[in-house]
Amino acid sequence: MTTDTVAPTAPAPTEYAHEHAPRLPLAERVPEFYRAMLQLERAAAKDVDPTLYHLIKIRASQVNHCAFCLDMHTKDALAEGETVERIVQLSAWRESRHFYTERELAALALTESVTLLTDGFVPDEVYAQAAAHFDETELARVIGAIVVINSWNRIAVSTRMTPGHYTPRSA
Repeated sequence: MTTDTVAPTAPAPTEYAHEHAPRLPLAERVPEFYRAMLQLERAAAKDVDPTLYHLIKIRASQVNHCAFCLDMHTKDALAEGETVERIVQLSAWRESRHFYTERELAALALTESVTLLTDGFVPDEVYAQAAAHFDETELARVIGAIVVINSWNRIAVSTRMTPGHYTPRSA
């Protein structure tokens, strides 16, 4: 054996698992509700920094295990210039704080607290941290963004929307 040996690589999968079918075409069955959600999305996104908005959407979708929304929002974020490194580190943002601004960190903490209301409430220290980085109008917009992505996550997970087919809009 020489020192030039190459470590073996894992074989490529011969076949991926079966893709599940969506349960319910919600947008077709209740188009007025779907249009209202789209209007709510536009209102929530208004005047929120797009980079921050993507981080909020991706982090809430990770917490909610929403594969469809993760597919969509990571692709959108990448298409708009977000780095792979920041997206990859997002699930462990507390341990990789140096990838994010203090403002982003405050929004991520608030995102988790609002998303995980099963823990009881948004802790005062999390809210105070966010309030220190956003004026009241900005904070209200961030909370709106968190509420909207959580609603989308619940729609996508409950109707079992299939990830992997989304293509970001070209700019």
